[in-house]
Amino acid sequence: MTTLTLYTDFVCPFCFVAEQSTVAKLQQTYDLTIDWRGYELHPDTPPGGMALAEKFGAARVPAMRAHMRQFANGFGITDMQFRERSPNTRRALAMAEHARDQGKLDAFRALAMDAHWRRGMDLEGDADLRTLAAEAGLEPEAALAASRDPALLSRIDARRAEAEARGVTGIPTFVMDGRGVVGCQPYETLAAFVEAGGAKKR
Repeated sequence: MTTLTLYTDFVCPFCFVAEQSTVAKLQQTYDLTIDWRGYELHPDTPPGGMALAEKFGAARVPAMRAHMRQFANGFGITDMQFRERSPNTRRALAMAEHARDQGKLDAFRALAMDAHWRRGMDLEGDADLRTLAAEAGLEPEAALAASRDPALLSRIDARRAEAEARGVTGIPTFVMDGRGVVGCQPYETLAAFVEAGGAKKR
């Protein structure tokens, strides 16, 4: 089995589209392990989040949303909910690292993506984080404490530093066998990429 390293963040719309479409299809088609690395997309976002209108400019947001909706539709994703605010994801990413340590990473990662882009949940809110932890099979209070654990938060910084050392400048980024592909790419592009890295069809 070959390994595909994937850098994404829960609030990255292109990451959501990729994970819901091409990444899922790759896993169904190839004997492939996903080595997921949480990459904090906007480390400058303050706790409590930031309004998209403030971050990008009110005039740009409708056009950005329309472009993203059209792009997602091209990958078969038609049910994204577009938010007014973008949360700070450090605590959710730390909770993901706790889930990794508990053998529950894949479940938590999928739930956190879905929470932000489909369910309208708050990735900074204690109540919603407890709910996601429980749904992923984690003990909710322990997971909530882990979201504030300095050691796990420092792991988030280390992941970002590692990614940047590997030349990651945007997400999603796919890395295999020392090579990388950036962006939410068509399935055919990624299939050719993993085959070149040695992945075999199931």
